[in-house]
Amino acid sequence: MRTPKKGITLAFAVAAALAGTVATSSPASAASSPIAICGGGSYHVIDQFDLESATAYLLYNGTYNCVVTVKKTTGTTTYVAAMIRIQGSAGYTTDGGRYQFYAGPVKVKAPGKCIEWGGVSPEVYFLSEPVHCG
Repeated sequence: MRTPKKGITLAFAVAAALAGTVATSSPASAASSPIAICGGGSYHVIDQFDLESATAYLLYNGTYNCVVTVKKTTGTTTYVAAMIRIQGSAGYTTDGGRYQFYAGPVKVKAPGKCIEWGGVSPEVYFLSEPVHCG
């Protein structure tokens, strides 16, 4: 079940708390699609969630799950985050910051395992229950 929560303060707190493993990356720039952001190839979108001013996407290529949070309006920097983990693991792999275009990609190798994924925008945060098992 998806449970969006509103509130910028809560979103920042959740993103900070879930940053068990922070993925370091250079500042995000414009990309043509979530597939391109994840690296292209055989990635395809298997789920998405509307975060009001952004959309969180979950992609899969047969081996790796990838999450990106893409802003709907660009031109200003706002806080966005993308996060993912294998169910039951200690912390989320997270990329969050003040970006102009998108957060992520964050990836886990999880064939045959359930994953938990999510995204954060200034208005909403989203964390899934364990999904896409197997």
